[in-house]
Order: sequence, then structure tokens, then C-alpha cells
Amino acid sequence: MNSELTLNNGVTMPALGLGVFQSAPEETTAAVQAALAAGYRHIDTAAAYGNEPEVGEGIRASGLDRSNVFIETKVWVSDYGYDQTLHAWDKAVGKLGVEYLDLFILHQPAPDRFDQTIAAYKALEKLLSEGRVRAIGVSNFMPHHLKELLASTDVVPAVNQIELHPYFTQPEVQAADAENGILTQAWSPIGGITFYPGWGEERQNVMEDPAIAAIAQAHRKTPAQVMIRWHLQQGRSAIPKSTNPARIAENFNVFDFELSSSELGAVDALDRGVRNGPDPDVARPERFAMVIPEA
Repeated sequence: MNSELTLNNGVTMPALGLGVFQSAPEETTAAVQAALAAGYRHIDTAAAYGNEPEVGEGIRASGLDRSNVFIETKVWVSDYGYDQTLHAWDKAVGKLGVEYLDLFILHQPAPDRFDQTIAAYKALEKLLSEGRVRAIGVSNFMPHHLKELLASTDVVPAVNQIELHPYFTQPEVQAADAENGILTQAWSPIGGITFYPGWGEERQNVMEDPAIAAIAQAHRKTPAQVMIRWHLQQGRSAIPKSTNPARIAENFNVFDFELSSSELGAVDALDRGVRNGPDPDVARPERFAMVIPEA
């Protein structure tokens, strides 16, 4: 049974969701179906992933009512700006085949065009006020980005989705989120980005960490299950990604054990303070310019 988190506007969200970053479109529909069959009720996607239509297909194929699935997606930087972001909502709901979104967030702070980022967020506020989204938020925002956003807008983000796993826990971002009543959501929650092919072979795989392996053995669980449980017990949302049905089900099987305070502390102590994903303070003009198609 998935645990629920209450967002700062009273909307509830399943704490554990399926992420579909880097899931090929042809694999995404089946992955979403497998997740919903396993008990997930929260799917996280993004315009930039190119698989929103397949997420929608998977939800429809599950036979579940739309209201029983929490759908989260993201606006890409090329659609920042007030009118452009309103249109990004049109594109997202069209591809997903739904009439509203549960959570709509900005994918990057895009510091090289932060005025457009602010305008995009103001469009999210309008969508929220009109009931076209149930909650709004951001992704990859550092404390200084949050401070600037909060000074220029009216609605505090419900969620800040950031890279967060045992080797990179971002305590200062978590503290800024907590201080402002923003839920921290972990992408790469089991350290996937530390062992994706092509991301640098010198990176150490969190899944092979001996401290996590020892905790996993003690509970007769896998390292991935220990990491997911660590997030949930500390009040975060986690969105592990997989297209393997057995792994998807395994990642959801985390509600029948509990980590002790010393075990939580042991995982916390693994933080190396080294980011593996893109630095949110570094502009990526070519990537930011990627055009999100209409359909």
C-alpha cells in the first residue's frame, strides 16, 4: 500500500511513483501498465522525455479511472514565457489524453533566462487558479533560485524535484524546501545516474555500496528497496525509473519493513556532495533550445 504525502495546498500525492526518464517511447506504455498493475498510482514524465503519449496510453490500458492516477509532467525551457507555458499545458494534456494535470512543474531554473522562468511560473499559477492543474512546482531549483522565484510570485511551489540519492543528498536544498513548505522529490533516487552507461565509467555505483548491501541483507531486501525506503521514511517523494516489470514491482515492495534510525543515519553518512547530473546553475543553450513538438 503506497503512502500518501500532503502537498502545501492540501492535495495528496502518492509518495512513490514511476519515473520514465530515458524510457524509450516503445517501452513506456508497457512500463506504465506494469507499474499500475503493481500498485503504483503516480507517474512522472516530462515534455522533454518525448514519451507523454505513451504514458497516456499506459494509463488508459490499465483500466483505472483517470482520477485514480496522479500524473506529473514538466514544462521544457523552450516553452518558458507566459503564453508559451500556457500552450505547453495544451500540448501536455493533448499528448497524455487527459483534461487536467495533477502536478505541473518547471523542468529547470534556466538561470540564463530567469525572467522567462518567472513568467512561466506565473502561467502555472494561472493554470492552478483555473483548475487545469491541481498543484504546481519546480525541478532542479537550488536555494537561490527558490528565493528569487518566491520574491516574484504568489504561490509557493508544492514540489521541488532534484537529484537525490545516498551519494548526493543536497541537504541545503532539502532545508530550503522544508523551510518554505515545499516537498522534496528525488529523481535518480536509487543513484541510477551514477551507473547509466556513458555517464563516466569512473563513477561508483550506489547499488554496490557495502553499507547499503549490509542493511539490505539484514532486512532480506535489495539495495534499491533500502534506498527507496530511506527516502520514504524521511518524508520525501521518490520516482525510481525502470522498464523491467520485475524491477518495477520490486521497487514498489517497500512497505513491509522499516529502517532503524541508525540505519537511516548510515545511509545519510554516504553523502559525497558530488553531483552526477547537470548543474542547474550552468546554462545549456543548445539543450534548452530543443523544440517540444505539438503532438
